[in-house]
This record gives sequence, structure tokens and C-alpha cells, in this order.
Amino acid sequence: MTALRTLVLGSTSPYRRSLLERLRIPFETASPGVAEDRLPEETPPALAERLARAKAADVAARYPDALVIGSDQSAGIGERVLSKPGDHQRAAEQLAALSGQSVVFHTGLCLIDTASGREWIGVVPFTVHMRDFDEDEIERYLRLERPYDCSGSFKSEGLGVSLFRRTEGDDPTALVGLPLIRLCAWLREAGMNVPPDRA
Repeated sequence: MTALRTLVLGSTSPYRRSLLERLRIPFETASPGVAEDRLPEETPPALAERLARAKAADVAARYPDALVIGSDQSAGIGERVLSKPGDHQRAAEQLAALSGQSVVFHTGLCLIDTASGREWIGVVPFTVHMRDFDEDEIERYLRLERPYDCSGSFKSEGLGVSLFRRTEGDDPTALVGLPLIRLCAWLREAGMNVPPDRA
């Protein structure tokens, strides 16, 4: 097995970059040119899986001999998809609706070996059971963390955990946006040493 092949993260997300850095494997990042609009009647897990593959495929076209990672996350309550709020008002409304609810984060993951054409693809779910919180708590939280670029309007790796009652899932890194347990297994199947021979 070898870790010398080029590894590319098809994302500009600082959260995914930080997660992948944990593996201590050198990698490049590339921005995928993929529209993230939801298709009519598309479920949250189907959306996450489709976009993860689309992002990996878009970046893979630029790298003839590499392992390319694509990932996308969709948060939902049932069939309802939770978007990134973008601003304070929408975040406050979203959090008010989430109080006492259970939110499932579906993280789509795709790995493409551009040399062989082999693909690995799947969705890793992770559930956050929110506690009951009021408008004052929401305002205090949003003023401190400003999670306007996060689906569900909270950052689990930060103060957002104060809104949780409990979590449920096999891989906590899936909640942040890149399921490292699944990814490590796939990278080993693709011939990489994880952990690496050297950092």
C-alpha cells in the first residue's frame, strides 16, 4: 500500500479542510463548479448523495491520476430540508422551529479514483436531538457565534452544542461535514496507508 498518490478535496469549506487535516495526509483543495439547488421532491439524503458525487466528478475531471473527495450535507426534519440561513433573522426563525426537535444531518460522501474510474459513494446520517430553548437563548447564541453559513443555524463544533439534548450516530465527524471513519475505510481500499507512514 502507498500514500503517494495525489489526494484532492473537492471543497473550499474550512470545516471539511480542518477535518481532513486530522488524517495527516497531504492533500490539495479544488473548488467544484456545482449548483446546489434541490430537485423537486428530492429527499435530504438523496440531495446530499447527488451533490457529493457531482462535486467529486466535477473536480475529478481536472485530475487524471488522483483520489478525489466530494462531500455535501443536507439537514432535515423528516422530508423538510433545512437551508443555510444566510442572515440573523432567518437563523432565529430556523432555531425557533428546531427547539425540542430532532434534526438528521445526512452527509453525502464520494471518493473517485480517477486512474481506475472506481467510485465509492454513500450517505452517513447523524441525529441531533435539540433541547427546548427560548427566544432569549436563541438571540444570545446567534450574537456570540453567528452561524449563518451552517445548515440548521448552529455550529456543532462550537457553542451550538449548548443547544443539544443528545446526539445519535456512528461518526461525529459526519455532523461537521466530512465522515472520516467512512473516508478512512475507503482510502485504505483505494491503496492509501491511513494512518500514513509519516506526517
